[in-house]
Amino acid sequence: MAGLSTLILLLCAAKDVMPSSPHWKPTWPSYRVPVILPQSTFNLDKPQFDAEARLEVASPCGPECHKSSPLPTYEEVKNYLSYETLYANGSLTETEVGIYILSSSGDESRGKSRTKRQIYGYDSRFSIFGKDFLLNYPFSTSVKLSTGCTGTLVAEKHVLTAAHCIHDGKSYVKGAQKLRVGFLKPKVKNGSKGANITGSAMPEKMKFQWIRVKRTHVPKGWIKGNANDIGMDYDYALLELKKPHKRKFMKIGVSPPARHLPGGRIHFSGYDNDRPGNLVYRFCDVKDETYDLLYQQCDAQPGASGSGVYVRMWKRQNHKWERKIIGIFSGHQWVDMNGTPQDFNVAVRITPLKYAQICYWIKGNYLDCREG
Repeated sequence: MAGLSTLILLLCAAKDVMPSSPHWKPTWPSYRVPVILPQSTFNLDKPQFDAEARLEVASPCGPECHKSSPLPTYEEVKNYLSYETLYANGSLTETEVGIYILSSSGDESRGKSRTKRQIYGYDSRFSIFGKDFLLNYPFSTSVKLSTGCTGTLVAEKHVLTAAHCIHDGKSYVKGAQKLRVGFLKPKVKNGSKGANITGSAMPEKMKFQWIRVKRTHVPKGWIKGNANDIGMDYDYALLELKKPHKRKFMKIGVSPPARHLPGGRIHFSGYDNDRPGNLVYRFCDVKDETYDLLYQQCDAQPGASGSGVYVRMWKRQNHKWERKIIGIFSGHQWVDMNGTPQDFNVAVRITPLKYAQICYWIKGNYLDCREG
């Protein structure tokens, strides 16, 4: 049984390297993440698919509540990171995992719904129009789920989204068995296909082209009865498509501390319900953080849930700027701040442990998941 010191190493397995020269660039820290490997897999009863899809979630536990909560035990963390896999034929399995430390160091600190308002003052969202933007990176990585949420392309056949878009915490939502992912494509007047259109056949609008999902992974930390119910810490899921999408995707990365984000800001794009058919981009400052969550006031509406939260930083090893997904937009939250209600939008951070889990789901080989 690993002790508290081992657990802290698991939670903080990162080497935070930030240069201090006059020509400092916001640089991706160098992380060595733990290893998460499946230990056993067994079949579960077929789901009923009777839950209503929720496009937002709420929690009464704010930053101070999370910061004051006790560290989970090693066994609890293993339980949270175990996961269910839902297949397109409706079958369901549960996989228990083991957690191993091969190398770790660092000092990263741990850290009620009233309305559906998620706009703070002036609406600072930008609708993205025109195929020259929508079909180009990074906006082209945003996709729409048939359950109404947003997802982000993170590999050739994989989409990262919020768990509540698939599972309400007790049961899988209606439509999860036949889940599809929508990609915006130009709709051409003469019916011809393809994005490279010349002459008079100009796109008049965009439409979605759908690809079926082969299987879905949801961490047990999201499923009620397995996790503490104080918040949204495990509100993420990974979808594997039945065929490659053939678009550029955005890699996942371990979330740096908010103070190391460029300008303290995050970015994400999603399909907000109040702007049907439009991809909506926004950026804003991070207001607070815990080990698992980022609290911000980016303007958003239901439908944006599941969007990949990203930043652009300097990748020292490759000598270039690189965007990475560091979190998943979860939803709206009212919290009690010193007796005064305050509302935030909340994103789930990709911690070293979550990175190891999601990366293994994508790659299937822990050796490809050692650098966060």
